[in-house]
Amino acid sequence: MRPVSPHRVAHLYRLHFADTRRERLFLSSAGFFTAFAATRGITHAIRRGVGPFHDLGLGGRHLHHLVFGIAGLLGTGYLWLVEVGTGDGARPEGPASKLTAVTYGAASALTLDEFALWLNLKDVYWAREGRESVDAVVLFGAALSIGLWGEPFFRALYREARRGWERAEGLHPEEQPSR
Repeated sequence: MRPVSPHRVAHLYRLHFADTRRERLFLSSAGFFTAFAATRGITHAIRRGVGPFHDLGLGGRHLHHLVFGIAGLLGTGYLWLVEVGTGDGARPEGPASKLTAVTYGAASALTLDEFALWLNLKDVYWAREGRESVDAVVLFGAALSIGLWGEPFFRALYREARRGWERAEGLHPEEQPSR
């Protein structure tokens, strides 16, 4: 098997992610699952004392990685609020759109990886209750994935429901409400 050329990869990417919303879901999912795997790997390395990793602290207080996740979500939310990287405007597929999508996914992973901490209001990362974080990650990751992979299905389902509604209302194509 021969490797695929970067030019061909770029072509296939543009072909399959021509829709900006679909691309943003893909990038958010990739950022989410990559950040979750990296975070879990680093926390396990810290616990075992392997590699250059260590706990972060500020003023003698342990700094949990959900702090970075919350900061990322707040920052991304603010940028989207002022329509930076929202897919609107002159360059809907621009770098800000891609960067904010990846940041949103990664920040969500950092935050949800410590879901059990905010649910129990104590550090239970390595306790049995820590499993609640993994459950939250799986549920949110599934929602991102459903949005990405299920989009064509949901779009077709919406079209079918709309056709049924139009038939039930007796609307003719020229009488359809504008959308």
